[in-house]
Amino acid sequence: MTNAGADFFEPSFELLTPAGEWGPVLFSSPHSGRDYPESFVEQSPLDAMALRRSEDMFVDELYGDVVGLGAPLLLARFPRAYLDVNREPYELDPRLFDGRLPPFANTRSLRVAAGLGTIPRLVGDALEIYRRALPVEDGMERIEALYKPFHQTLRRTLEKIRRHHGSALLIDCHSMPSAALERNGSARADFVLGDRFGTSAASALTDLIEDHLSGRGFRVVRNRPYAGGFITEHYGTPETGCHAIQIEINRGLYLDERRLEKLDHFSVVQAEITLLSESLIGFMRAATGNFSLAAE
Repeated sequence: MTNAGADFFEPSFELLTPAGEWGPVLFSSPHSGRDYPESFVEQSPLDAMALRRSEDMFVDELYGDVVGLGAPLLLARFPRAYLDVNREPYELDPRLFDGRLPPFANTRSLRVAAGLGTIPRLVGDALEIYRRALPVEDGMERIEALYKPFHQTLRRTLEKIRRHHGSALLIDCHSMPSAALERNGSARADFVLGDRFGTSAASALTDLIEDHLSGRGFRVVRNRPYAGGFITEHYGTPETGCHAIQIEINRGLYLDERRLEKLDHFSVVQAEITLLSESLIGFMRAATGNFSLAAE
């Protein structure tokens, strides 16, 4: 694994793997990285608490038991505020950079317009991350050194699972601020399941997750306000046997969102995630090789 200059200690991301045979599910937490390089913090007028507002805090720990259940877990160590791998590789904001962006850069997406491109310009409630514009070369280095190796590992791992089992499921693990849900009229949602409105995964898989969580007393919503980002859209190709579902958990369930500290019942929520993961892995083990699931 590569490293962007001296900014990051190795590894920039980790693939945690089971000791025995891998099951047909890959879990990925691309936004829970919390290694904030000193040089990055010095470039920002914001304090550490403000920079962490976009972080999917402790999501990697919520899903930490999946490795013992037989599923690999891919974790980013770099923070989302530094580089967002749930975007296109060159979804870049011209307002952020000093210099000419390459002609193939996507500078007109809605996410770029919102300041939330591959290299974000804003964090939290529209706070500017940087004091001054970044050299274009710095942005290209982050993409080459961090973005591309992360996706190469994600792609290879998912394909390895699919080849072995006949089909594979990617669970893209995220968290959502409760305030954002309130603004979108979904204040009661504990989980939002994103399957790109049924295009990135077989409906039986999304149904299973919704039924399990609802049966445990959680409020579950599909695709609104989060239908899944680049990872779900790009890797979810049910016609090839690769399914992808994004799971967003309301941070208010496990996190003091003001202090950014775990709530006392964090372990209870973690246990619920483990139960869900166990159910998913068991379902996929029984279903792999089933043509109707792979081709739905």
